[in-house]
Amino acid sequence: MNELQTKQTILVVDDTPENIDLLTEVLNPYYRTKIATNGEKALKIAFSNKPPDLILLDIMMPGMNGYDVCKSLKENPDTHGIPVIFVTAMSEVTDEKKGLEMGAVDYITKPISPPIVLARVKTHLALYDQTRHLENMVEQRTADLEKARRHIICRLGRASEFKDNETGNHVIRMSHYTRLIAQAFGLGEESVNILFNAAPMHDVGKIGVPDNILLKPGKLDEIEWAVMRMHPQMGAEIIGQHPSILLQTAHNISLTHHEKWDGTGYPKKLKGEEIPLSGRIVAIADVFDALTTARPYKKAWSVEETVREIQKCAGTNFDPGLIAPFNAALPEILKIMEQYSEEHGALNDLDFIKSAS
Repeated sequence: MNELQTKQTILVVDDTPENIDLLTEVLNPYYRTKIATNGEKALKIAFSNKPPDLILLDIMMPGMNGYDVCKSLKENPDTHGIPVIFVTAMSEVTDEKKGLEMGAVDYITKPISPPIVLARVKTHLALYDQTRHLENMVEQRTADLEKARRHIICRLGRASEFKDNETGNHVIRMSHYTRLIAQAFGLGEESVNILFNAAPMHDVGKIGVPDNILLKPGKLDEIEWAVMRMHPQMGAEIIGQHPSILLQTAHNISLTHHEKWDGTGYPKKLKGEEIPLSGRIVAIADVFDALTTARPYKKAWSVEETVREIQKCAGTNFDPGLIAPFNAALPEILKIMEQYSEEHGALNDLDFIKSAS
C-alpha cells in the first residue's frame, strides 16, 4: 500500500487492550486509527462530525455489545453507510450469519491474520468510496433535474403572462410576495423556497383562454366568465400529477388560487382549510399585484386602497390567519413592487430565471 493513501480513518472497537494494540499495529502504517474500549465510546466517535471511514468491531464487550453498536449505527442515517467488520472470537457459522444480518459487511475471526485484515479493510474501503462517489453523482443529477424543473416552471409561467401582461413581470412580483408572506407566516426555508418556485405557474391555464376574452377591455359577460373560470382546472391539467413536491405544489396552486375562504370561489368552491395553504397564500399575493397593476379593463389601485380591500375581505375571500403575515411582509413587498415595476421594463430570460431560482 502507498503511504500517500493513509488518510482514511479506521475505528477499532475492543474491550481488550492487547487486541487493540495488535490491530492498530497492523493498521497504523497505512491508515489513521481511532480506538474505543466500549460500545458507548464507539458510538460517540461514530456520531461525531468526523466519523470514521470503516469500523472494526468486537462483539463480546461488557455493557453494549457489538451487535447493539452495529444496530445503532445502521439505524442512524448519518452512519448507516459506514462499513462495519466484526472482529471476534465467536467463530460459529451462526455467529457469522447473525453479524452479517445485522448489517456488517464482513466477519473476521480471532486470532487475526494481519494480511487478511489489511486485505478486507482495503476492499471494503474501496467499495465504500465507490458507493459514496455514486451517491454524490445521484445527488448532483437530482439537483440538476430539480433546477431544470424550476426553469421549466418559470418559463411556462412567463408564457402564460405574455397573453395578458406584455412584460411578464407579474409572475416575478407575485412569486416574491408569496415568498415574503410565507416567511412572515412562519414556514420553514424549504417550504418557502418550494412556494416561491411554484408560484409562477399559478395562471398557466390562461394559455387555454381565448385572447378575445383574456384581453377584453370591458366587463366579461356570463358566458365569457364561464370560460375564464376554467383556467385553474386547465392549468392543473397542464402541470399534471408528478411525484416532485415542487410540481405537486404548482399543481395545487394553479387549481386553488381562485378559491375563497367562504367557499364562493372557483373551480371547486372549496372552503376554509379545505383550500391548500399554498393556494391561500398565493391568492393574497396574486390579488395584491393584480389590483396595484393596470390591466386592459382597469386602472391600477393605490397601495392603500389595495391593503384596505384585502383586509376587508379577510374571512370571505382570504384566510384571516394570513392577514397579519401579509401586513408584516408589506414593507418588503413594496420594495419588490418597485424593483420589478412595469416602468422598469421587461426582464430578459436570464434575469427572469435568476429572479425565480
